[in-house]
Amino acid sequence: MINQPTSRKRPTRRQFLQAAASTLPWLTLSGCGWRLANVSPAAGSQNDGNLLYIYTWSGYTDQDLLDRFEAETGIRAIADVYDSNEAMLARLQAGGGGAYSIIYPSEYMVQKMINMGMLLELEQSRIEGIYRLFSRFQEADYDPGNRHSVPVSWGTTGLIYNTQQVQPPPEDWDYLWVYQQQLARRMTLLNDVREVMGAALKMLGYSYNSTNVEHIQAAYQALMDLKPAIASFTSDAWRPQILSGDLKIAMCYSSDATEIMPENEDLRYVLPESGSSLWIDTLAIPKTAPNIDGAYAWINFMLQPDVAARIVERLSFATPNKAAYNLLPPELKNNASLFPPEEALERCENLEPLEEVEAVYERYWTKLTSS
Repeated sequence: MINQPTSRKRPTRRQFLQAAASTLPWLTLSGCGWRLANVSPAAGSQNDGNLLYIYTWSGYTDQDLLDRFEAETGIRAIADVYDSNEAMLARLQAGGGGAYSIIYPSEYMVQKMINMGMLLELEQSRIEGIYRLFSRFQEADYDPGNRHSVPVSWGTTGLIYNTQQVQPPPEDWDYLWVYQQQLARRMTLLNDVREVMGAALKMLGYSYNSTNVEHIQAAYQALMDLKPAIASFTSDAWRPQILSGDLKIAMCYSSDATEIMPENEDLRYVLPESGSSLWIDTLAIPKTAPNIDGAYAWINFMLQPDVAARIVERLSFATPNKAAYNLLPPELKNNASLFPPEEALERCENLEPLEEVEAVYERYWTKLTSS
């Protein structure tokens, strides 16, 4: 099976609370008092209207958030975590997710699950505050009109680099090829077939979601030309390496870059000029949900501006909630790594499910990473 954007796996933006708790003293995140949730696995279905099981990415809920939800609604929420969209889908398909009433699929997985008939069509009259979303998130191509999902966070994919080691500064994906000798063995790309192939496709002037076999082959060949200069394909190990100066540049997600740049004033994040991926995580209700009322209560809770703003401050995810954005301090609102200008976002694409060419992407990815 193709490694569909398990970019959504993103250990550094979703699992850093677990993986780095023993080594990163700044995990209190500005002393805001948030702590990792006590998560519990859901076993079997439950029909208790006062109990809500949530299936989410690690780091998206914590005990403070769950306690506040219970105080406001009287519903006890229990969060279970997954590390990829594919793991979430597999569990629901296998029948092990019958207790979950809220899930957090990413945009391409929303589209896939709609096609599979797995998501409840939302009653818009039961959702309070969807009008607070920026317009681009109210009419997304993957789910027009938010009929099956509500965006909760988003970000981009780009390059983080050390300004003292990388001159001139990168502006687009082609920089990696033009300066590969200077960057040799001091650069990393993500361990993600769609993101890496997408970057090469964009560099060649094609769509991040190309289904043209000749385009995909050309992207593979470009990456093979670049491979001698690549230190590794990794979605998380680049962080300590770029902080220590061992790496000059790394392909990464904007939330990870925003999280780590305060640790080194020489680090910068750039969204490539030709465009990149714009990833979105959402809230959705599976058709098997036993507590639909509780699920709507959670969606409405997460649409509250102060709740959404606190999550931005804590985890460095961009919010699709305009009212929440307006509550943010100026240093966050004006952070172009977190909130790129609209003209830059217009050149970005949401990742789409590409079932018809999955095998093609997978074949080239295997050859690229194993040769």
